[in-house]
Amino acid sequence: MITPIALLPRSLLWRTFLLITLLLLVSLIAWITVVDLSERKPRGQAAARWIVSIVNLTRAALVTSASDKRIRLLRDLSQREGIRVYSARDFEDPLLDLPDSAIDRIILREVRADLGDDTEIKVGQEGDSSFLVSFRIDDERYWLALPRGRIERPIRWEWIGWSALAALLALLGAWYIVSRINRPLRALTNAAAALAGGGHPAPMQEAGATELRTLAGAFNRMTAALQQAEAERALLLAGVSHDLRTPLSRLRLAVEMSSGQDAAMKAGMVQDIEDMDAIIEQFLDFARDQSGESVESSGDLNAIVRSVVARYERRQQPVSARLSELPPLPLRPAAIQRLLVNLIENALRHSGTAVEIETRAEDGAIVIDVADRGPGIPATEAQRMLQPFTRMETSRSGASGSGLGLAIVQRIAALHDGHVALLARPGGGLDARVRLPLAPVPAGRAKNSLDRLDPHRQRPVLP
Repeated sequence: MITPIALLPRSLLWRTFLLITLLLLVSLIAWITVVDLSERKPRGQAAARWIVSIVNLTRAALVTSASDKRIRLLRDLSQREGIRVYSARDFEDPLLDLPDSAIDRIILREVRADLGDDTEIKVGQEGDSSFLVSFRIDDERYWLALPRGRIERPIRWEWIGWSALAALLALLGAWYIVSRINRPLRALTNAAAALAGGGHPAPMQEAGATELRTLAGAFNRMTAALQQAEAERALLLAGVSHDLRTPLSRLRLAVEMSSGQDAAMKAGMVQDIEDMDAIIEQFLDFARDQSGESVESSGDLNAIVRSVVARYERRQQPVSARLSELPPLPLRPAAIQRLLVNLIENALRHSGTAVEIETRAEDGAIVIDVADRGPGIPATEAQRMLQPFTRMETSRSGASGSGLGLAIVQRIAALHDGHVALLARPGGGLDARVRLPLAPVPAGRAKNSLDRLDPHRQRPVLP
């Protein structure tokens, strides 16, 4: 069932303007009604007095005038005043009753009060707009025909025109006021959307009404607090990761230099150290502000894919690509390279099978598929796996990890206004699909405090 609220426009600007318009229309209708009711009785009484005066003067003129002068008198009344006198015998068809309107009832009541209860008021036959009032001279009934236009108030089109102009100016003023109020709210909405997308919106202007200034100030303080918390988190993570890498390097050097240990144990310790180093690298990638990289307006995605695949081929790892012709795409090359590496590493680690990469243009977007033939991920767990520090209870191949790889991919895709989906591959396996719209991505923003602390921190993602 559709409610009246559902029929309203979705934007606050149009909703407010529509409500103000309805309020103005209701006020205008109420004002017209009040004016009409307040002047209805005085107008009816004035019309009745005019009718009574005309009837009395006409009857007196007919009674007192000489018989040979009456025809000339009647002709003068008709030509100069539009007033005609008829005998009751002059009408062959019955006259029409007076319309049952409020003002006509007032006129009839006031006329009868002065001329007598036997006075009748009729209207002319069809096509005749006369207003007929009966009166008597001796025992003879006569009808006085008055122009109805003198009794009924004609429509004043100039008043309607001025009223329409005033209503239009009021609506324009309402639109101006509502748009002025809505402008800072729209700016606040855009800033909140940018903040939710991981951006760093400029501080809101604290101007206007008290409520809007308070809201803008609260938003600015909240944004500053969030940015400060993010900078402190990144600084802490970078510091911990940096401090852990030094003893890890010493441990690896000690293991490599030791000659008396079992070869299998030595290889296992080296692998553990490499896994810990990879986890630290993922922590750094997750903490890194990808938006600090500038945007290439005409980036070549296929070139990035070929570069990444070539590195894996040099390492003799089973990674292949099937590339379609793509249009230039605004992107951040280093971030896209990191996205591809994380997806490939995730597929190699957890599937143990060959990894296939495919690119294509589809429905106004660029699609990147990174597919394997491993155990896959249940559909109920696909969305959860994109969250930070999330892994399957028993990893797809028993391999370890930090649970940040897919979260980093999701963050980089969102930075390009895209999204990631983990889909079941026909025939078995997992298809990690990234869709990047062809619309321009926002320009690069200032780097966070972590990037400023260590500008040389962003080393190549592959050796």
